[in-house]
Amino acid sequence: MAEEKKRTRRANGESAIYLGKDGRWHARVPMGYKDDGTPYRRHLTRPTRKELVDEVRRLEKQRDEGSARQPGKPWTVAKWLEHWVENIAKPVVSENTYAGYEVAVRVHLVPGVGRHRIDRLEPEHLESLYRRMQSAGSKAGTAHQAHRTARTALGEAVRRGHAAKNAAALAKPPRMEEDETEVEPYSVDEVQSLLLEVNKRRNSARWMLALALGLRQGETLGLRWSDVDLDNEYLKLRRNRLRPKYEHGCSEAAPCGRKAGYCPARVQVRRETKNTKSRAGRRAVPLPGPLVVMLRSHREAQARERAAAGNLWTESEYVFTKPLGGPLSPNTDYHDWKRLLEVAGVRNGRLHDARHTAGTVLMLLGVPDRVIDQIMGWEPGGAARMRARYLHVTDPMLKEAARKIERAIWGAPENLAVDKDQDNEA
Repeated sequence: MAEEKKRTRRANGESAIYLGKDGRWHARVPMGYKDDGTPYRRHLTRPTRKELVDEVRRLEKQRDEGSARQPGKPWTVAKWLEHWVENIAKPVVSENTYAGYEVAVRVHLVPGVGRHRIDRLEPEHLESLYRRMQSAGSKAGTAHQAHRTARTALGEAVRRGHAAKNAAALAKPPRMEEDETEVEPYSVDEVQSLLLEVNKRRNSARWMLALALGLRQGETLGLRWSDVDLDNEYLKLRRNRLRPKYEHGCSEAAPCGRKAGYCPARVQVRRETKNTKSRAGRRAVPLPGPLVVMLRSHREAQARERAAAGNLWTESEYVFTKPLGGPLSPNTDYHDWKRLLEVAGVRNGRLHDARHTAGTVLMLLGVPDRVIDQIMGWEPGGAARMRARYLHVTDPMLKEAARKIERAIWGAPENLAVDKDQDNEA
């Protein structure tokens, strides 16, 4: 026993294991250095030497892999998420991405699992949160957004040594199939009905860019005349229009009592546009002849509006503007689309369904995949997945496939008729 109690000098970085006066086994495990540069050791105690050695080896493995918790007071999930979204994510992600993270953190994750210690959060805690969200009326897509946010935030915590595992990476989010509605692209007849109504409206070319070429809303509203080459019949997509975000401009002493977006003195705090986030998004798109004619007519109409407005005109260089100039609001654009569908007598649908329509038409016309990817702005690595999502097999395509099978197996219809006649004569 005397030999067991005797401490021996250890090499630097080696754990010290000894039997204490309390009858328990103790260990001091070097874990690195604190923020001030002083050595940091973890103290462990177990009733038997074997238990202690097993725990020491586990902790040393975490230390060597960089997954052990660092010194200092452990983070709660709430404190970490709030720190991560404001100080780590916000400076490096886009405004729209930050907005999604912030809502997921503030509305769902902090109230749901915020009280847990970050190093003690389990996958089951998150899975329980997702179920509660859906029971309260949230869609599966909303739970998925919370899940993706948690996975990204906790992944950063693991990289920085605040937690040994990423609980969100292990958690299973809810299935999406029950929450997704099947997208049905508009038929050629429906597109033609829209075209008839579009020609009567202001900014008519805006809708045909969506239906014919599949441009995203942000891409279309961010388009400037310097991006359009009507002589060579193409346009360049370089930037996206962002949704406006406002703060109150009224004084605290005399608040307007409205939401920030309706404050008479509101202040725009988000930039109007940002560059496309991917190389594939920065692309040249060919313009069909009728669209070139529509854009020329639109440019002339805009010049007349500018002249009529005089000093009231807000110069902006955007292709599609408000009646007095200045960029179109995505919210106004969305409601214009809904009115267009109603007046044209076409079934209700999302604005993004026009993009599905354009992609399906390109496939129906036999345009090569590589060209479709270029027009739609899909990255080469994920293009196959995006085609599966956006290009829909329509009834005419299925019927044509059936006709091809018929010709290949049974022969041409006229041959079948001849065979039947020969059988009858026999």
